[in-house]
Amino acid sequence: MVGLSYAAVPLYRLYCQATGLGGTTSAGQGEERIESMRPVRERVVKVTFNADVHTSIQWNFRPQQTEIYVVPGETALAFYKAKNPTDKPIIGISTYNVVPFEAGQYFNKIQCFCFEEQRLNPQEEVDMPVFFYIDPEFAEDPKMAKVDLITLSYTFFEAKEGQKLPLPGYQ
Repeated sequence: MVGLSYAAVPLYRLYCQATGLGGTTSAGQGEERIESMRPVRERVVKVTFNADVHTSIQWNFRPQQTEIYVVPGETALAFYKAKNPTDKPIIGISTYNVVPFEAGQYFNKIQCFCFEEQRLNPQEEVDMPVFFYIDPEFAEDPKMAKVDLITLSYTFFEAKEGQKLPLPGYQ
């Protein structure tokens, strides 16, 4: 049963990335896509960063920057910081979402730490990068015309045998 619950996470992630369900971002589309993108310089989007921890995990977790400004079609790099202030190793796993939910289909993460177990030893502190871009098609979508603020939010949970990971967009 434990294996089934952990296997459900990657499958659900793929489904959400394909559909943009629950503010889930799209999977990056490869080097060719990134290299061929043309930045839409006249469309600036403010991206804010949020960090939460579930009561099940005793970590300190925060974004290293509160906001950055990006243009669709240009890559960006942001960092989160996690610290285990306890005297025992703790394994965490994170979920994420994007608000407004409709923008999730255009928010592409190239590299991130979500859905992967992260082990922090006692008192260990690590930087966690998120490399992403907003698809240039964002600027062409009439439903995104008034969207000039996107929030990327992560929540860390303690990974324990038998514990089910909450699914993004559903509590």
